Amino acid sequence: MAMLKALVVDDASFVRDLVKRTVRQRFPVIETTDAQNGRRAQSLMSRTAFDLILCDWEMPEMSGLELLQWMRQQPQYENVPFIMITSRGDKDHVIEAVKGGVSEYLGKPFSPEGLSKKIIKVMGRKLKDAMDRSGKSMASPADAFKESANLLTRKPDTVADSQAAASSSSPAQAAPAATPKQTPSRGSMSMASVRFAESTLKSVVKDINLTEVRVIAKRDQVFPGILDQAVVDIDTGEGQMARLNGYVHQLQAVDKRQDTDFVSVTIRFVDEDPKKLEDLSRFVARFRAGMR
Repeated sequence: MAMLKALVVDDASFVRDLVKRTVRQRFPVIETTDAQNGRRAQSLMSRTAFDLILCDWEMPEMSGLELLQWMRQQPQYENVPFIMITSRGDKDHVIEAVKGGVSEYLGKPFSPEGLSKKIIKVMGRKLKDAMDRSGKSMASPADAFKESANLLTRKPDTVADSQAAASSSSPAQAAPAATPKQTPSRGSMSMASVRFAESTLKSVVKDINLTEVRVIAKRDQVFPGILDQAVVDIDTGEGQMARLNGYVHQLQAVDKRQDTDFVSVTIRFVDEDPKKLEDLSRFVARFRAGMR
């Protein structure tokens, strides 16, 4: 049935699988191929003609920006849509991507619906015609992945409604999330901002290693579901911010009582970029030293 070809480029296999699953469920006329970095993507693009590129920014060997710049120099790819999917959403990076010829920019973590809208926007009539020929509707179906996560966490409708309301508000209108009060402990506290597709969790780092981080957050915030995609923003020192991609592995009450004020959230990391792992390693060492 596939009539169009898309290339998914990301060093994290979890993210590649999430993107491919969304494309497969939403647009069955698009066949997906994946690559773990820009160099591998470049090799695939030289042998196969792709109709759409969905690419991360930070990757080993060749970054998404370098791939984009190379791609726009190739006659066969001058006008092919390129969607940059990245946790780097600051103004300077957006401007740099636009100068490089990016078609659309999507911040991590993203929702399946958010990704679908970007694909529809850049593919336009070409995608609609392919869907029409296959007898498929462009109307958005229910997201099976999100539904499965909600079932696992028994997330009530009221929480989903509050998330939707938060996502529809502009940053200036949205109420700032409360910063959790913590019992004083040895060493200085490390703050972490955990971003999800529809909310941001302000929290304190309780424990961290190269595989996962456990944070404590005040209960009055909007919490994610199990398996929800996440980006953890951690200040690694000297004004540097590490943006670590992952997913929600565990949610747990801090106290053994129903009216507990704090919730523990464990995020499993999925990045395979050596540079990010190096930054994380330095932060873990500093965090451990501060606990002594």
